[in-house]
Amino acid sequence: MNALPASMDATRKKTVRWVMAIAAAALLFDGFDLVVYGTVVPSLLRDPSQLGSLDAAQAGVLGSYALMGVMVGALTAGAVGDFLGRRKLMLINIVWFSVGMALTSMATSIPAFGFLRFLTGIGVGALVATAGAVVAEFAPAGKRNFYNALVYSGVPAGGLLASLLAIVLNGVTDWRGLFIIGALPLVILFPLALLKLPESPRWLLARGRTEQALQLSIKTGIPLEDGTPDAGTTSARSRTSEQPPPAARKDGRPLAGFAALASGNYRTPTILLGLMSFCGLLLTYGLNTWLPEIMGQHGYGKTYSLTFLLALNGGAVIGGLVASRSADRFGPRAIISTTFVIAAAALVLLTVDFPFAVLLTAVAFAGVGSLGTQVLVYGFVSNYYPTPARAAGVAWCAGFGRLGGIVGPLAGGFLISAKAPSNVAFVVFAAVALAGGLVTFFVRRHRASTAPDAAPLGEADEALATARP
Repeated sequence: MNALPASMDATRKKTVRWVMAIAAAALLFDGFDLVVYGTVVPSLLRDPSQLGSLDAAQAGVLGSYALMGVMVGALTAGAVGDFLGRRKLMLINIVWFSVGMALTSMATSIPAFGFLRFLTGIGVGALVATAGAVVAEFAPAGKRNFYNALVYSGVPAGGLLASLLAIVLNGVTDWRGLFIIGALPLVILFPLALLKLPESPRWLLARGRTEQALQLSIKTGIPLEDGTPDAGTTSARSRTSEQPPPAARKDGRPLAGFAALASGNYRTPTILLGLMSFCGLLLTYGLNTWLPEIMGQHGYGKTYSLTFLLALNGGAVIGGLVASRSADRFGPRAIISTTFVIAAAALVLLTVDFPFAVLLTAVAFAGVGSLGTQVLVYGFVSNYYPTPARAAGVAWCAGFGRLGGIVGPLAGGFLISAKAPSNVAFVVFAAVALAGGLVTFFVRRHRASTAPDAAPLGEADEALATARP
C-alpha cells in the first residue's frame, strides 16, 4: 500500500491518539478494580462491622466472585463483539462497571458484596476483551505490541492508583470511598468516549459493510489494510506483523467468532494461548490479592505492605512498556517466555530474608513477569487472529485466563488459612510462572504472508485513494 496523503496521515494519528487514550483510561479503572479489593482485604478481615465476620478462605472466595464475572463478561463479549461492534461494547461496559462499582460501595453484607462484585466483573471482562481488538484494528502494524502495552498498562497503572489512594486516604475514608472512586468513569470517561470513539473501519469491512467502512476510513484516516510507512521497519514487520491466515470451513466459506478459534489453523494455538493467559492472570490476581497480607505476616505494617503492591504494579507498568518494544522487534513469543521466567526467579528471591530494598526490587520484577507479561499476552493474542475472529480470540484469552484469576486468590486464601509458611505461596506462584513460559514456547508462529488480515482489499484501497480529496 502506498503512503497515505499527509492530511489523511494527520487525521489517522489524531484518531489513534483518541482511541488509545480512551481504551487505556477504561482499563485504568479495570486495574483499579483489580487491586482495590486487595487493599481493603486486611481491613475487612479485622473489622466484622463492615460486611460481617470474614476469614482468609472466605476472603479468597469473595475475591473470586469478581473474576467469575470477568470471565462471563469476556466470553460474552467474544460471542457478540465480532457481530455487534467495538464501539457499542466499549460504551455499554463503561457504564456497566461504573454502576457496579457504585452499587458495591453500598453493600452491607457479604452475599450482597459478592453478588455486586460479580456483576461489576461482567463489565470489566467485556472491556478487557474488546480493548485488545480495538488496539489491533486501530494501531499501526509494527507498533501494535507497543500500543497494546500502552493501553493495557492502564491495568497496572490503575493498580498503582488504587494502592496510592489506599495509602493517602487511609484514615480519611474507608473502603466504600475507594469503591465510589471506581465509579467515576460514568461521569468522566463515558461522555468522552461517546464523542470521540469511532467504530472500527476494519470491523465494518469484515462484516461486509464496505461502503460504511470506506466512509469511516476517510473520516478517521484509518487504512483498511496494513502497510503504511509508520508500520515499522521491514525486519520488524517480518517478525511481529505476519498476517494471520483466514479461518475457513472445509468448503472454503469463512468462519468468524468462536467458530474460527476451533478451526484447524487455530485449534491448538487457541488452547495454548488460553493456558498462557491462565498462568498470567493466576499470578496477577493471586499476588495483587494476597501480597499485602503475606508481607504483613512478615512483620511489615500496613503502609509498608501496600508499598509492595505499589512496587508490583509499578514494575508491571514500566516493564511492560520496555518489553513491548522488544516484542515489536523480536516477536512477542520469545519476550513473553522470558518475562515469565523473570517472574519465577523474582518470586523465588522473595522466599529469602533479604533487606527491604532488595525485596521491593524483587517484587517489582515479579510485577514485570505477572501483570506486565499479561499485557504482552493480550497484544500477542489480538494480533494472532484475523479480524472476523479477533474479538473472540481476545475474549477467549481473557475469559479462560480468568479461571487462573479465580484460582489465584482461592489458592492464596487456602494456604494462608492452612497456616502454611508464606514462602510456600511464593514457590507455588513461581512454578506457575515457569509453566507459563513453557506453554508460550510451544505456540506456533504464523508463516510470513503479505496478504491482509481480513480480505483482499485492493479495490477498497483504490476507492479510498480516489475518494480522498
